[in-house]
Amino acid sequence: MDRKIFSILVMSLARDPSQSLLVMALWLWLENLGYPSLILKLVSCPHGLINDVAQEAVSCLNCLELENFPIPNDGGLFLTRVLMGRKISLHLFKYKRFTTITGIKNVLNKTCSRIFNDILLDVLGSSSACRFLLPYPYIPVIVPGFPHKVFGEFTISSTNFEMFDMKDGTILKSILDVSDQDKTIFLTFSRGFPVSEKEVSYLFTSTFEDDCIKTIVMGNRNSKGQVLYATMVLNYVETLDRILNGRHIAKFRVNGKHIWARKYDRRDKLYYA
Repeated sequence: MDRKIFSILVMSLARDPSQSLLVMALWLWLENLGYPSLILKLVSCPHGLINDVAQEAVSCLNCLELENFPIPNDGGLFLTRVLMGRKISLHLFKYKRFTTITGIKNVLNKTCSRIFNDILLDVLGSSSACRFLLPYPYIPVIVPGFPHKVFGEFTISSTNFEMFDMKDGTILKSILDVSDQDKTIFLTFSRGFPVSEKEVSYLFTSTFEDDCIKTIVMGNRNSKGQVLYATMVLNYVETLDRILNGRHIAKFRVNGKHIWARKYDRRDKLYYA
């Protein structure tokens, strides 16, 4: 069913392959979260309806990509909600942004790359040198549109697709893998109000879970001996979403001193070098 719907998206409806991969990864991620399977419902739907529901999924992806994506008063996703028979809105993607991004990235690379690769090779055509059966080692093929600014890398290999059971526990475990970078917070402190590692730890463990922190790395001291930033790796990406609560920057206070938190970017430390 997953392969049939993906084929309809990229072949019958001629939708963009990279965007269609993200749509499928989103639907599969929601299914693994316990939402009713959209794909099961869509198999028997006319192509026009499939296209409309896919467009609602694109709205979800845009909500994940854009900080200030406008959400309608009714939460959007009318068709998705009707087909699922369950309450769902764009607010889910705003407040669980990084949990969902990480989930989509993992499904994309650990599931979609295995079950859709032959379809992608057909769609991409001979111009991408994909249609030849290449001997080992296989040459990875980059899909146009990747690396994606939010969802990162995606490559396929010119091998026959691999069929497996989506309910296999090992598959579910693999898509829940999260890298440290995906669950790292960047913290900044006010000049003149030194914050210690102990205070950072106390603030977040007392506000969230006792075991929410994996590591804290305090930044270099400035000429006045004060640390102005730190990086904090969390044990769970879900905690990152709880900390930010749908915001780009969250503000906290400990012992009268302010701490600002946001998702870590590799460039962050350069601003404080």
